Amino acid sequence: MPRPATPPARPLPFGSATTAVGAKSDRLLNVAEAADRLGVGERFIRRLVSERRIRYVKVGKHVRIAGSVLDAYVEERTVEPVRARRPRYGRAA
Repeated sequence: MPRPATPPARPLPFGSATTAVGAKSDRLLNVAEAADRLGVGERFIRRLVSERRIRYVKVGKHVRIAGSVLDAYVEERTVEPVRARRPRYGRAA
């Protein structure tokens, strides 16, 4: 006897998206939430979007930014220290 067909998959809830790499759910943030997450003003986020320096999604007239995009933005701009430890001055030889 054949098995019954499986029901169709439910759509993802609003505010989440499927990444191109896998089926990982990633919340979409509005401009205010993205600004709070980075600790900057909304104007800075809007400038990043207008200059296309950050990936974003247009939902109608609204701009949404994935949390993973913000994480990648911070990771790309993190500067590692290169300063070697300085010898202490004033030590007796």
